[in-house]
Amino acid sequence: MDNKNVFIAIALSMSVLLFWAAFFETPRPKKDNIVQEQNKVSEDKITPNISESFKIETVSRKDALKNSKRIKIENSNIIGSMSLQGAVIDDISFKRHKQNLENNLNVEFLNPAQTENGFYVETGWTSIGNKIKVPSNKTIWKVVGNNVLNNNQPINLEWSNGNGIIFKKKIELDEKYLFKISQQVQNNTNQSIDLYPYAQITRNKIPDDIQNFYISHEGFIGVFDEELKEDDYDDIQEKKIVREANEGWLGITDKYWMTAVVPKKGENFKSTFLYKDAFKANYIVNNPTTIKPSSSNSNDVRLFVAAKEVETIDAYAENQNIKKFDLVIDWGWFYFFTKPLFFIIDYLFKYSGNFGIAIVIITIGIRLIFFPLANYSFRSMAKMKAVQPEMMRLKELHKEDKVKLQQEMMSLYRKEKINPASGCLPVLIQIPFFFAIYKMLFISLEMRHQPFFGWIKDLSDKDPTSLFNLFGLIPWDPPSFLIIGIWPILMGASMWVQQKLNPAPADPVQAKIFAFFPLFLTIILASFPSGLVVYWTVNNVLTIAQQWVIMRQTKVKTN
Repeated sequence: MDNKNVFIAIALSMSVLLFWAAFFETPRPKKDNIVQEQNKVSEDKITPNISESFKIETVSRKDALKNSKRIKIENSNIIGSMSLQGAVIDDISFKRHKQNLENNLNVEFLNPAQTENGFYVETGWTSIGNKIKVPSNKTIWKVVGNNVLNNNQPINLEWSNGNGIIFKKKIELDEKYLFKISQQVQNNTNQSIDLYPYAQITRNKIPDDIQNFYISHEGFIGVFDEELKEDDYDDIQEKKIVREANEGWLGITDKYWMTAVVPKKGENFKSTFLYKDAFKANYIVNNPTTIKPSSSNSNDVRLFVAAKEVETIDAYAENQNIKKFDLVIDWGWFYFFTKPLFFIIDYLFKYSGNFGIAIVIITIGIRLIFFPLANYSFRSMAKMKAVQPEMMRLKELHKEDKVKLQQEMMSLYRKEKINPASGCLPVLIQIPFFFAIYKMLFISLEMRHQPFFGWIKDLSDKDPTSLFNLFGLIPWDPPSFLIIGIWPILMGASMWVQQKLNPAPADPVQAKIFAFFPLFLTIILASFPSGLVVYWTVNNVLTIAQQWVIMRQTKVKTN
């Protein structure tokens, strides 16, 4: 077994896993695409039809907010309003998160239905066969009492259907991102009625800033009876997905933001992810809520419109007893590595006051943890590099006799006490940690808009400098594909130096491919968050230092 070929295979495999999946769509297994026919609630018989299609208008956000009477919503984390037409929550911005570094505008997340980027949440009741007149998205609700929703005071809404049935909503907001919606029906008739509670999240279009990286899921998400399900927008455009569960939650997630609804605990519900002119994630309770004559009954739903702050999401998962709610943050396959790494880097960030410094410290820490394994690997590679001239001589001498060549090479390995595969295992062991820290940095909202030093003002954005305008010395703004900054160049240079310390491939074709690899990564990583590039560069520099020391020690012993 040739150690050089194994090392090349590992390096190239890592690049394929990392970059092919990042830039080319990876087909996901088509699961749960069979729409169940035995559902207790048939969509074509309920009113209102929560799966109906509609025409999307192009009204500006400002104008759309003026088109209906509204109730103001505000606490220390969010600001916005809800429309009294349909009692729809359709205007939420995050006060603590800004759109960019150039302005002080809040991130606008939910938008009215009439806008191009409409994104909103509605809750209500459905009836079968249109026997009972229920509120719809055209219903104008009446405010009873307070007309401002904040974490100190709820709001109460009321609507009468004119036939002896009164619908009420009590909406509460905590100090962060949780809405509690209690829906009550008061039956003043002399007959029992059956109604089905529902909630629906609607998004008019795929967001413009979606990042099509397989490493981070954006789209539909839910946990159904403790099983996590993630569906891309493309999946839902192809076919609606229906699931039933007795417990769980569902929603739509972006890289940094999310909205989710949680049905009342213990009630069997049907969830549907679908596309009909707009993307919809909804649920409807399968068993009816019965309201007897001259009495009332209610149903509750929890709604989250949240920034994906780890501590906040974890606290909700625990305090609200929502199973696997923390998975709305896409920790990935290496959850058991990725999440602890986040808590470590978050502590270092709070301790140092600089997220870039925290990245450097955690990189050093990981290198120290793997120091013995890396030493073992580098010693093996150093020995391989030391005997490379003799290996080349043997290959030239026995190029016509492969069997003899193998025998001579094995004899050389035994003489020099070299195990050609011994350098591979330590590298393989480190791969999960490499991907875990890569994933953690990629998804962390906490790194967003955090500066490092000098020209790096946002570690979640790419290095803004470019080689093609001499890093700002030439007054020209190159196109985005030519923005190859200082940190990506440093990363590529460090990888090139690292290659020179490793045994060169004997195959000329392999050697050319390997020589091109640092340039390839430099171009690819130029568009990646600079925090990732800083991590990779620092890791390379530490690796070079350790490998150089080992090479010197090994050469002395060999000579």
